[in-house]
Amino acid sequence: MSELAAESVQALTGHQEFLTFTLGEEEYAIDILKVQEIRGYDGVTRIANTPDYIKGVINMRGVIVPVVDMRLKLQVGEAVYDQFTVMIILNLGSRVVGMVVDGVSDVVALSEEQIRPAPEFGAALDTQYIQGLASIEERMAIVVDIEKLMSSSEMGLMDSVAEAL
Repeated sequence: MSELAAESVQALTGHQEFLTFTLGEEEYAIDILKVQEIRGYDGVTRIANTPDYIKGVINMRGVIVPVVDMRLKLQVGEAVYDQFTVMIILNLGSRVVGMVVDGVSDVVALSEEQIRPAPEFGAALDTQYIQGLASIEERMAIVVDIEKLMSSSEMGLMDSVAEAL
């Protein structure tokens, strides 16, 4: 479905579709329109002097794609790579970025009423990238604004990593 068609469906139904994924015991959700593809986790080419959460880069059909390990980025325990580990390829504006997660759950349609505002933690915790908390059946998912999470300063760093090759 094209992005325009998906936005039309959202306008008609009042629902937005999200891809849910897991990191440890927690479930997260991101806007499905930002997702280009989901693929198994393969090795990446490590780049020296980058933060730990930037695993390296991959060559995807001629495009150099920086790869971010979300467990390390969000500080959700130690990263473990197994048969369930996947890479979600994102389109963020003019950039393509890969993010490594523990597993992909499903695609869910959420109404605005299902997404509650994120609690305020004050200056002790940076929650600017959290859009809210969504109730999905008997579970809770953290709805993430993936563009805010991959902030411009970090995206600039990832651009320089891609250009270094």
